[in-house]
Amino acid sequence: MPKANRWVILSLGLLAQAATCAFLYGIPMLVPQLRAELHLSLTGSGVVVGAPAVGLLLTLILWGALADRYGERVVIASGLLLATIFLGLAAPVHSVGLLCLLFVLAGASCASVNAASGRVVLGWFAAHERGLAMGVRQTAQPLGVAFAALVLPSAAQRWGAGRALLIPAGACAVIALLVILFVIDPPRAPRAPGVRTANPYRTPTLYRVHAASTMLVVPQFAVSAFSLVYLVSVRHWDAPAAGRLLFCAQVLGAAGRIASGRWSDRVASRLTPMRQLAIASALVMAAFAVGDAFSSPVVVVILVIGAVVTVADNGLAFTAVAEFGGSAWAGRALGTHNTVQNLASALTPPLLGALVTAHGYGWGFAVVAVFPLLAIVITPVADERRRAAAVPAVMPVKPASAAGDPAPAES
Repeated sequence: MPKANRWVILSLGLLAQAATCAFLYGIPMLVPQLRAELHLSLTGSGVVVGAPAVGLLLTLILWGALADRYGERVVIASGLLLATIFLGLAAPVHSVGLLCLLFVLAGASCASVNAASGRVVLGWFAAHERGLAMGVRQTAQPLGVAFAALVLPSAAQRWGAGRALLIPAGACAVIALLVILFVIDPPRAPRAPGVRTANPYRTPTLYRVHAASTMLVVPQFAVSAFSLVYLVSVRHWDAPAAGRLLFCAQVLGAAGRIASGRWSDRVASRLTPMRQLAIASALVMAAFAVGDAFSSPVVVVILVIGAVVTVADNGLAFTAVAEFGGSAWAGRALGTHNTVQNLASALTPPLLGALVTAHGYGWGFAVVAVFPLLAIVITPVADERRRAAAVPAVMPVKPASAAGDPAPAES
């Protein structure tokens, strides 16, 4: 396969992820309009925001297993088409309960992209370039949120929150067609008949990567779920203006993911940069808490920095999970990783919303700062170093073949 085509496939995986993220993580951009239309409290808004993550939580491992068995193309396309249907059904709904149900179903459909598009990176890119490739793929979330921040607040003000949902629905439909036409599943390493691949979960390393990354999801979703409503309700910004600021912040966050992926390739480590980013995340959350306590306008700058720092580690964790899982287990390992991450993402908005309602944003974000501190301790950097020493081929330094088709990595 020509070298350029794998980048086309990666680009389509990125677009598929971005289309789903415009819905999954773009719902906070609709919160002011949803509160006005449905008379929601801040805690109720958090429940609506967290509903798509519940669907992800329930189906990620299943989608991952399907990707391991049937390939990436059919799984990604199927999920995008189902998401289109459920988002279309949600557009005219004015019942909070039914809206949450449809958001759960749409989130369950979007889970296919989360589980399968990471396998494309594992299959088409060699280890020495995989951090960069996964960093590019992981820009999908901030780019999807950036698109949502730029478009959804204005669309909701003009047409209502329901009709604004048709925008990510249309994006999912278009990308599904492109995936069907152009995505090719990567080749898989042959296996001897009757030989079973070793289960990577027999050691604690993957569990620790899952746990550390889950701790880092909390500040990420604290920033993404509450930035717009904070700017509107506390700093008294106009919602479209706040959306434009968050668009810029998310674009910077996308660049941060690429930079962190390239950083991990250069230092031949995913988890050392991840731990250092956890330190930065804790500092940013603490700085926001202090700034809010003193009503400082600097908190706006801190929110922008937080939108960059709190997402930069995500691709590193995904790459580490794929490499520790190996091609035979990558779909299930990534599905499991997404499951625990989305458990945190589903719980963070309503719980933090209740905490903020009771004690204010300052105390809420002070509590959030504890989670990246835990990630610093949990991240298994020493395990990664021991594994690299035992299996030097995990991070080769020689370039890919002249044809540009690295063999699927078997970690």
